Amino acid sequence: MPETVQGLTDLKSTIRPLSFEDTSIAFSSQSDFKLRKTYWLFALMNKGWLVNLGTFFIKIALRLRLPIKFLIKSTIFGQFCGGESIQDSEKTIQHLHDVHVGTILDYSVEGEETEKSFDETTLEILRTIERASESDDIPFSVFKVTGIASTDLLEAIQIGDSLNKEQKAEFDRVMKRVDTICQRANERNVRVFIDAEESWIQDTIDTLAYEMMYRYNHERPIVYNTYQMYRWESMAHLRRDTAEAQAKGYYLGVKLVRGAYLEKERLRAHEEEYQDPIQPTKEDTDLAFDEAIDFCLQNRETISICLGTHNEASCHYCVQLMKEMSIQPNDVHIYFAQLLGMSDNISYNLANAGYNVAKYVPYGPVESVMPYLFRRAEENKSISGQSSREFSLISNELKRRKGC
Repeated sequence: MPETVQGLTDLKSTIRPLSFEDTSIAFSSQSDFKLRKTYWLFALMNKGWLVNLGTFFIKIALRLRLPIKFLIKSTIFGQFCGGESIQDSEKTIQHLHDVHVGTILDYSVEGEETEKSFDETTLEILRTIERASESDDIPFSVFKVTGIASTDLLEAIQIGDSLNKEQKAEFDRVMKRVDTICQRANERNVRVFIDAEESWIQDTIDTLAYEMMYRYNHERPIVYNTYQMYRWESMAHLRRDTAEAQAKGYYLGVKLVRGAYLEKERLRAHEEEYQDPIQPTKEDTDLAFDEAIDFCLQNRETISICLGTHNEASCHYCVQLMKEMSIQPNDVHIYFAQLLGMSDNISYNLANAGYNVAKYVPYGPVESVMPYLFRRAEENKSISGQSSREFSLISNELKRRKGC
């Protein structure tokens, strides 16, 4: 038998059928000590009142500069972040590589809105691109436009305010930062996600993303825009953008997510008395997400897709469609992505079955990453049953190990 054929045969023989209930795969790389530690963390996070109380006291402690950094690093930071720098994250990158899962380095410093911080964040994103170009361990880089631009400026542009001379110069600097990032990604052949944000600045972000795709996606998909399917307009936007890409001859990079700002979006729409941009129900969001998967796979000659989701049903749906369409699991244009520290049952089992998977690995100084971690805790509460699901899976694995 030829060596290449034998290699493929051996590979297939080591891959198990896909099941998100298989905790032996999901937690195979975690020691008993680490798994018990994760168990207690999710047990605490499963109690909403305790999350609220803990968040409140951590914010006070940080404001008063109390010495709690070690406690944070050994608990919530250690669970959901790779480290305080790219170098600190190398152990996580290698760990994920060992189980055939890629890394998406996510510099998660938030809430700093100065020109100096915008320039520093741009330089850090460029460092993630350089690191990604060094190996296949890191298939994507990522950035938020609000990390390199003023939220007020983005909103002013979206609502059509006339910009003064200073604001125009400021936006020129924003454009230069975005272009520098995407140009470097193109030069290094590293795909880059532009994350989605709140609806009142998203149109401005979309416009930047489309311009970057037109500049850099003609030969291959480099720049990916993010579609939040909990917005009822997103499916129409995806169809429109696909037609535009096909007409102008470039690839459309698509990251599909459900969305992370539901409560904030609904509250603002109510207070300012405009049409709620969010789907009426969770079921509508789920249907839209799966419709988008179908559409992207049907148009895969134009679209490269990443499913950024912790929803098992949608992952199963995509896998089934790929089988029906005779798309190979490792097709380079189709990826699945989850957050570090969450949904390992999805990530590791998909990777074990041969699908392309990557984990978002946030990093940055502890104090600066805390806003990200607070939001993560809030999202865990708002995602129906997410903490309970994580806790249940870990409990099952501990029982399985005890019975072995």
